[in-house]
Amino acid sequence: MTEHSRETILKVEDLNVKFSLRGRVLHAIRGVGLDIYKGESLAIVGESGSGKTVLTKTFTGLLDQNGWVDSGSIWFEGQDLARFKTEKEWLKIRGRKIAMVLQDPMTSLNPLKTIGAQIGEALRLHQGLRGQAAQQRIIEILHDVGIPDPAQRAKQYPHQFSGGMRQRVVIAIAIACQPRIMICDEPTTALDVTVQAQILGLIRNLIGKYNLTTVYITHDLGVVANVADRIAVMYAGDIIEIGTAEEVFFSPQHPYTWALLSSLPQLGVKGEKLYAIRGTPPNLFHEVIGDAFAPRSDYALNIDYVERPPYFDVSPTHRVRSWLKDPRAPKAVPPPTLARINPEGGSLYADK
Repeated sequence: MTEHSRETILKVEDLNVKFSLRGRVLHAIRGVGLDIYKGESLAIVGESGSGKTVLTKTFTGLLDQNGWVDSGSIWFEGQDLARFKTEKEWLKIRGRKIAMVLQDPMTSLNPLKTIGAQIGEALRLHQGLRGQAAQQRIIEILHDVGIPDPAQRAKQYPHQFSGGMRQRVVIAIAIACQPRIMICDEPTTALDVTVQAQILGLIRNLIGKYNLTTVYITHDLGVVANVADRIAVMYAGDIIEIGTAEEVFFSPQHPYTWALLSSLPQLGVKGEKLYAIRGTPPNLFHEVIGDAFAPRSDYALNIDYVERPPYFDVSPTHRVRSWLKDPRAPKAVPPPTLARINPEGGSLYADK
């Protein structure tokens, strides 16, 4: 299925987000364009500080007070969210239409309120449910997210739940609002590997039942392989490559994507040093000239230091912002490490 045959649920156009810090301006999101399709699971990956969370915070009006959308648009249900100014406007979207699951459930849950009361608050605010109808719905939702004995557990407090169970509760609060889009910001970071797999399986099951479109924010490409239909790779406030999960894993095109994949622990060889990306990301207090990744890349061309590359189409669903895809560029061979990612079998990753 091509991109043009799918329904776009949210459209970002030339988005620029800036922050004021100690009298200086940081350009955190630099001209990002992105279509999110109804019913898909999109993963946004990249190093810490690449702009993943900032980008998705603009969808719910949760930017810090010193941040603002400088230009561009975010189209959702016929409205440009980038133009929203008041909390009253955002309350019609946040939670009700676009919900967010944060990485640390303890900062999302009120320690002084029971689990049932916190889910009930979301039901009352966004669904208008009260009394017995709300109680019944709370039990149903807790059951859906895999909480055993939901009627009894609804009366308990967050400290009486394990980390994995608290994350299930946070997901329960998000789906209670029956949103169209659910953003999962590093939803498994604080959990051990076994519980991670359970939470990811839970989210996959909920997608069908609740007709969700999901956006995952993560730096863990192993997690991405398990959940994503498409992957957007971010670097220095820009999406530098986007395609289906298969395209990005098995036919990556940008040197930064090559570097991210090469640094996967699963690709390491016993006795050999694990690959690491040299250097540091650019300082976004300063204007970025050319390709932001060029100073860290072994494949940089002279033009990479002068002019920002445009997008080049690799396939109808795959595009990359790299001068290496220009017909005039010399042929670049990906690192041999990537040959260890085998699409035929002996997979590095669990099946989707």
